[in-house]
Amino acid sequence: MENKNYYITTTLPYVNAEAHIGHALEFVRADAVARFKKLQGYNVFFNTGTDEHGIKIFNKAKETGVTPQAYVDDYANRLKLLLPKLGMMEDVNFIRTTDPEHVKSAQAFWKKCAESGYIEKKKYSVKYCVGCELEKTNSELVNDCCPEHPNMKLELIDEENYFFKFSSFQEKLQKFYKANPDFVIPSFRFNEIKAFVDRGLSDFSISRLKSKMPWGIEVPGDSEQVMYVWFDALVNYVSAIGWPSEMEKFNKWWPVIQYCGKDNLRQQSAMWQAMLMSVGLPNSKQIIINGFVTAEGGVKMSKSLGNVINPLDVIGDYGTDTLRYFVLREVHPFEDTPFTASHLKEAYNANLANGLGNLTSRVLKMAETYGVALPEIEITEKLEEGFPEKFTTAFNEYKLNSAMDFVWNLISESDSYIQREQPFKKVKVDPAGAATDVKILLINLVTISKLLQPLLPEISEKVIAAVRAGKALATPLFMRKE
Repeated sequence: MENKNYYITTTLPYVNAEAHIGHALEFVRADAVARFKKLQGYNVFFNTGTDEHGIKIFNKAKETGVTPQAYVDDYANRLKLLLPKLGMMEDVNFIRTTDPEHVKSAQAFWKKCAESGYIEKKKYSVKYCVGCELEKTNSELVNDCCPEHPNMKLELIDEENYFFKFSSFQEKLQKFYKANPDFVIPSFRFNEIKAFVDRGLSDFSISRLKSKMPWGIEVPGDSEQVMYVWFDALVNYVSAIGWPSEMEKFNKWWPVIQYCGKDNLRQQSAMWQAMLMSVGLPNSKQIIINGFVTAEGGVKMSKSLGNVINPLDVIGDYGTDTLRYFVLREVHPFEDTPFTASHLKEAYNANLANGLGNLTSRVLKMAETYGVALPEIEITEKLEEGFPEKFTTAFNEYKLNSAMDFVWNLISESDSYIQREQPFKKVKVDPAGAATDVKILLINLVTISKLLQPLLPEISEKVIAAVRAGKALATPLFMRKE
């Protein structure tokens, strides 16, 4: 019998700056998948939240003259307020790594990992990128800088910390990857992580001295050390569904589908999977890797580089569903894609204002003028139909741009039908034929609306309501931008 419980999560944004378009991309894509699964009849647990510990947070709070807790409370609240503006599902779970239950879970995870023999304490010296919150080897550096954060000076850490015995998991991970050939999507990212593991694994530090960096979860049994931010944050995927205090809930939902960016590849698909193995938990099911949204000229957007786009600015100018449209269709699901004002405007005018918006206006105007209406039973039956196989396949492969293309092909076919059949001319000589044409077009609008439910839920509701009303639109769905 098929398991109808489905758990999907985003990674947790680090609350050291305002949310940017990259976060919106990950949130919206995961939301679309979660909505689609719900429409297929699944019970869905959709998780997101905030990553709130570590040196970057500690330093930012100190700079602004507030306590770390006050600092993260402010930014977590801002992110929480952003979610409905992105059109996210109302019942999305929002976890914070400062939540008491998460703290307990992280400490329980540490204890179990230590009891299994995978944690040891030792002295070490290493170069460390605060931007990545990761140790860096010389081979990873460009001009002695982290290539992801070239404007940030590397720190030298020389202290005694706890280490996770990552080196013990090379063979286990290789075996797991071989048994799960679609574990990381897309395949070329999977090849990257397999090559990384094949080169050999080094143990990594999972704690910091509390005297140097006090903002973290205390290590069980050692009040002088706090957990390294990555160790703590990754545990959210199990703490969100009750591990270890609510195992019935945990077993209901686990494993999870993780939506993340390609810069998290190592942490999510190797480090975290090894950590799960260390405590005897089943591995995550799949990891979906996004490309970056880039700025003009293909330059990576980054909070540290200061060239990010605020999603609220886009929503303010164009609306929620325009932002969702752009990140779902115009941004490649796995490759880097530029996000520019000109590209956004061009896509909006061509595909929303002149595409979906214009089609809806024309069909409803003809329906009202010719006195054509769809019976409620036909609308309901159409909305309750299953999804087309090609559309479902696009979702199952996380190619949401292909799902959007499928919808826009229907829009294009409807436009072509109007041009071919010309009901606006036919009505003068064959009113019944024109009415049949308009009814076909109304049914097409209902089909389009159904397919848009997981993708552009706000506009989907508007189109369905308009078809039910059977009247011309008082105002266009999308106003063309000049």
